Amino acid sequence: MTENVVPLFKDPTQEQPAPIPVPLTVVTDKTEPARPVRVFARGRRAVVGAVKHEKTRTVARVTVRHGAYLVGGTRITARRAWDGRTGARYQRMMRAAEAAGNYEAAGEWEERLHRFRSERHKRRMDLLKAPQDMARSAAYGAGTGIGALVAVGIALAVATKDPGDVFTPLMALVELIRLLVVFVGVVWGPLVAVGPWLAVAGLWAVGRHQAAAPQWALPATARTSDAGAPITPSIVVTAMRDLGIPALRKAIKEMGDAGAAMLGPIRIAGCGVEVDVTLPSGVETAEVQGRRKKLAENLNRHGHEVFITIPEAARTVRLWIADSGALDEPIGPSPLTVDETISADYAKGMAPWGQDLRGDAAELSLYQRHLLITGKSNQGKTAAVRSLALWLALDRRVEFRIADLKGVGDWAMFDGIATVLIQGPTDDHVIEATEMAETVVAEMERRIQAPPGTKFTPLICLVDEAQVAFMSPVLGDDKRPYGGTKATSRYFQAVRKIHNQGRAVDVLMWQGTQDPTNENLPKLVREGAHTRISLVLGTESQARMALGDNAVEGGAAPHMLRQGLDKGTVVVASDGIKIPAGQPSITVRTHYINTDTAHTIADRAKSLRDGVTTLTTTADDGEERDALADIATVLGDNPRVLTADVLKRLTTLSPATYGAWTPGDLKRVLEDAGAEPYKSDGRMVVGRERVARALTNRDTNGSASA
Repeated sequence: MTENVVPLFKDPTQEQPAPIPVPLTVVTDKTEPARPVRVFARGRRAVVGAVKHEKTRTVARVTVRHGAYLVGGTRITARRAWDGRTGARYQRMMRAAEAAGNYEAAGEWEERLHRFRSERHKRRMDLLKAPQDMARSAAYGAGTGIGALVAVGIALAVATKDPGDVFTPLMALVELIRLLVVFVGVVWGPLVAVGPWLAVAGLWAVGRHQAAAPQWALPATARTSDAGAPITPSIVVTAMRDLGIPALRKAIKEMGDAGAAMLGPIRIAGCGVEVDVTLPSGVETAEVQGRRKKLAENLNRHGHEVFITIPEAARTVRLWIADSGALDEPIGPSPLTVDETISADYAKGMAPWGQDLRGDAAELSLYQRHLLITGKSNQGKTAAVRSLALWLALDRRVEFRIADLKGVGDWAMFDGIATVLIQGPTDDHVIEATEMAETVVAEMERRIQAPPGTKFTPLICLVDEAQVAFMSPVLGDDKRPYGGTKATSRYFQAVRKIHNQGRAVDVLMWQGTQDPTNENLPKLVREGAHTRISLVLGTESQARMALGDNAVEGGAAPHMLRQGLDKGTVVVASDGIKIPAGQPSITVRTHYINTDTAHTIADRAKSLRDGVTTLTTTADDGEERDALADIATVLGDNPRVLTADVLKRLTTLSPATYGAWTPGDLKRVLEDAGAEPYKSDGRMVVGRERVARALTNRDTNGSASA
């Protein structure tokens, strides 16, 4: 017994047995509602699962669909009945004409409404007299009918010699009436019971025929996707209504079904359609232009597939809506790549450049027009302007002086076509490009001082990546900056001088630049170009810099093009390209000519020329130059060159040394060397063989004397 006694106090020195683990149950206040919460969660999941089940959705779609058929059919039938019995249709057309500003059409509809009401009044007056006329007609008809039946009965009685047959026809009529009453009594009950259901079925059939149900509730085979759907008047009117312009929405709502009166004819235009929309009074064209993206989505198109321009008609916008996906398809190759016999004419020709959005060929005149092209990097700027230069190079009269301030070989094929070719992005290349532009200014001033009526060959001064020059900080020995946008900038001043007077003597400035800003493309420079071209840009403000305010306000939107997807697509503001009447710009998808093909076309251009020697200019370092050796350099492989051309090439080679030379200076140097100029076809030329012989003799004599 004592072994089982547990002492009240344990001796801490004695080892105690390990306690036996006992499972514990923790009871808290949260254990009570745990089961109801779990039950509620399971119930909720069950309900949600049942609601989301495909069978439940199918039942819901069927219920909504057939209910919508009935409601829609009732509404359509009531609308038709109301239009047939009242002048509501005429009133809608009047409101639509007034909202569109077509008061002549509104007067015509008012006259039709007046005729309708007059005829309706006449019909109602006729109905007031109808009971009297019907009673009179019934009396006459009954008397005539009874008389006829009695006559038939008399004839029958005479034939049968039975007087009772006189009333036989009358009794037959009475029996027929009795049978009709019996038949109606039998049929009337079921007809009253079934008639309402037949009416409901008829309304349901009308709604089903008109598909008066939401798209999601229609059967899968009957659902239609509006993406890329053909453009119809109702689609355009609905899209305009939902633009979010209160005055426009109110006007279209008042027009009702006659809203299409604000539309002109929908015309096929290339890979899309074109339609003019006359806006109601109180709606500005700028409001619609500002909602281009929303309008495109309302028309089930992407933003780049809808273009809004302003035609000549007042209060009108012109919509060009592309077929879905059509603008993502490539256009054909350039005629320069497929027709080796194609030629160019600077004065009268048009450069084959691409296609407009309507699919028509887009050709650009380059005659006496300064050119500016801009856009984001790697969007096809160089390729677009290079294709113009390649075409113009096929006119052997045109001289090119090119500075490529990117220097990756995009213009290398013009070696042998251009008299000057500068390639590179450094400050030294900016100095060379500036001096090239200044020599062009000097040539322009020489031409201006020539006798009136003198004809000049075209001279194109082309600077690609011109923003490098405008942003260059390099200074000359006189502390004047070569680049920059201030009035002290030598490059800026040269460009401005060419813009001011160059076109009169066929000296033109072409520039390409990236991401225009006031810092890398001064206002005076960009506004001096006659042909302004823009690829995709980031903002509307940049679009205004590239093309001008008038073009952007008239619908030009290079900032709406897609970067990377619309490569080579340009917006052009120029009188050198055919633009639809009333529009300040046109969008062109240019032909792409790759570098290898460009070299092939350039080789054709070189074959038309007499071996042009391309000079690569270098900044003068103050060293004394060898005039005779420089003359041999500028002659290149040509057997003879005009003395005037030799002077120009020497000036390009070293403006500091030869910029002030006259024909007399050139003649003196050549005569001293024994290679004097001579006449060929009545013009003074310098012969390559004479210069080479003079150099050989000089070197030989120099060696002998040494």
